[in-house]
Amino acid sequence: MNTPSQFDNDTFLMTREHLSSFIKKVAKEYNHKGKKLLEIGPQERSEVKSAFSQCSIETLDIVTDYHPDIIGDITKYNAHISSGTYDIVTCLEVLEHTLNPFSAIEELRRITKHEGLILFSAPLNWRIHGPIPDCWRFTEFGWRVLLKDFDILEIDKLETPGRNLFPIKYNILAKCNKDKNIEVDTLKFKPI
Repeated sequence: MNTPSQFDNDTFLMTREHLSSFIKKVAKEYNHKGKKLLEIGPQERSEVKSAFSQCSIETLDIVTDYHPDIIGDITKYNAHISSGTYDIVTCLEVLEHTLNPFSAIEELRRITKHEGLILFSAPLNWRIHGPIPDCWRFTEFGWRVLLKDFDILEIDKLETPGRNLFPIKYNILAKCNKDKNIEVDTLKFKPI
């Protein structure tokens, strides 16, 4: 059995603190009574519930292991969730485990209200990890393609110590824009 590298062991706590700080920062501005929040794949983490304590929170997972409120697959149409249901959706450390991240983005966009928020987080320079499968890594360019029909409000990256241009992970805050429908071949990219 493979074991994590020294690099992964040394940076694990840093990645957890980075995500926790991002959640708290966003919640400071958007944690309001009456807002409906969906947390995708929370497992046993509690940062979102603590930070967004004023919101009405539901959880969704593909498995029953952690007793989610909703069983569903974000890569497929979930008929039991109405379009535009949620003011805020969190998809933290989940997208890299999906079989089809493009379909997941479409479904997340569908269930989020117009101008609702989605918080994303996923690794780039990080080891393969569970739950399996661990399929994807997204660069900043990849995020811009995935989120072409959203308004990206913030791209928060955790830099790799001593290695520029290859962040350990990204946290993204995006606003759902149902009026956008950008063709992928029309995207323009700037150097980072």
